[in-house]
Amino acid sequence: MTPEEQKVTKGACNTESVSELTSNNQEVLPSPSRRFAWTLIFSGVLGWIAAFTLTLERLHVATNPDATLSCDLNPFISCKSVMLTEQARLLGFPNPLIGLAAFIFPIAVGFAILAGAKFALWFWRIFATGITMGFLFVVWLWIQSTFVINVLCPYCMVAWVAMVPLFWTVILFLVREGVIETPLRMAGFFDRAYERVWLWVLVTDLVMAAIIVVRFWSYWPALWN
Repeated sequence: MTPEEQKVTKGACNTESVSELTSNNQEVLPSPSRRFAWTLIFSGVLGWIAAFTLTLERLHVATNPDATLSCDLNPFISCKSVMLTEQARLLGFPNPLIGLAAFIFPIAVGFAILAGAKFALWFWRIFATGITMGFLFVVWLWIQSTFVINVLCPYCMVAWVAMVPLFWTVILFLVREGVIETPLRMAGFFDRAYERVWLWVLVTDLVMAAIIVVRFWSYWPALWN
């Protein structure tokens, strides 16, 4: 059997194993690798620190509207300019508060996996839904900042970067394990994709960064003046 056939067979077995677990009401997925767990922890901590810093800066602005923040570098790189927009209060309160709560979950799940915890399929589906919503929220914020507000927030971008590995690591893992169903002929592709999840993360970050560089091309000289 060729390596390609082995990978396809593995993916098919993963899909069948999940179906079998479900039919037996033993809906527990085997614990992911330690690398998976540490990715959740490091990304979650990075995102939480960014959200916490933004929350402190937002409180500083609330008490001193004329204050200049540590991340206010120039007119197009400024946390304060972004904080004062409607997009920064999507649910009626500052967005960083969402991050303060949301980034706790991947950290907790990561440590639980390191401790040997195994989670039910329904948990993984809910977790994947939350991660996907978080990633889509970040994409929306990136679009708003890059094309609508026309101002970049450094601490916000740290939170964006943290969200990318969370999304690809969780989604590709669950696709490989058959929790998220895909056509059988794609099993080998997603198995390889999970093995190279770092490449998906890198490409996503580079695409977002490249668009930002091009979009603000005429502004960059001001950064050095």
